[in-house]
Amino acid sequence: MDNRPIGFFDSGLGGLTCIPHLMKALPKERIIYFGDTARTPYGSKAPSTIRLFSMQIADFLVKENVKMIVIACNTVSSTCLEDLQQKYPQIPIVGIISPAAKVIAGTCTKDNKIGIIGTKVTIKSQAYESLIHNLNPDLDLYSTPCPTFVPLIEEGIIQNEIMDLSIQYYLDHFISYNKIDTLVLGCTHYPLIRKNIEKLYPDLRIINPSEEILQSITARLSENDLFADQAVFENTFYASDLSENFINMINRIFENSEFKVAFKSFELDTYK
Repeated sequence: MDNRPIGFFDSGLGGLTCIPHLMKALPKERIIYFGDTARTPYGSKAPSTIRLFSMQIADFLVKENVKMIVIACNTVSSTCLEDLQQKYPQIPIVGIISPAAKVIAGTCTKDNKIGIIGTKVTIKSQAYESLIHNLNPDLDLYSTPCPTFVPLIEEGIIQNEIMDLSIQYYLDHFISYNKIDTLVLGCTHYPLIRKNIEKLYPDLRIINPSEEILQSITARLSENDLFADQAVFENTFYASDLSENFINMINRIFENSEFKVAFKSFELDTYK
């Protein structure tokens, strides 16, 4: 048993979509979350910059004595998961892409047309395609980047005509031309607009990696005997910019629970 917190991080508030699934399944676990809201979005940045930012955040979480690190960000998972695992071999580090890839490979057939949406970096990496085809090479996969989704979500523009128009701009032709029947939300921000997508495309099956990652978290906790037997810490949410939308999202998720919100920034020259 290990009552230390689990560390989560994301480029902004999107990774928060993983937390309700964890807390429902494992209510004794506590978390330290870091959202890099001052430097979001990551999806349009160079991989070298993403690695730099991710190493800074992982260093911070390690100093906070977390027992596991969960990369609640598809962009980071697609660019530097192995780098982080090599730097911190003593700590289980879980990425978000592999668990979803296993679900897709195991539940879809060659008759499905599977669409993957994400940031430019995630889509360019072809991380989903590689992992899925290693498990099930017969699947038809199609992908497209949706670069404006994250900035709009970070600004709180969700239940809004602007968001719906943006979704239609990226997905109308993509879905109709490729005859997509299964859509993978390849960015942890995207579950926040899942209702918009379902309203516009009601026949789609949606696969949400923010939910599927729970299986990997549970497996690693079990393998390393890290389950908590009591909730001894407060859930703590750090951000590099304590925006109103970040705080509102936490309040929405933890409206009946105690938690702490704090500010944390980084000096870039430390890592040059």
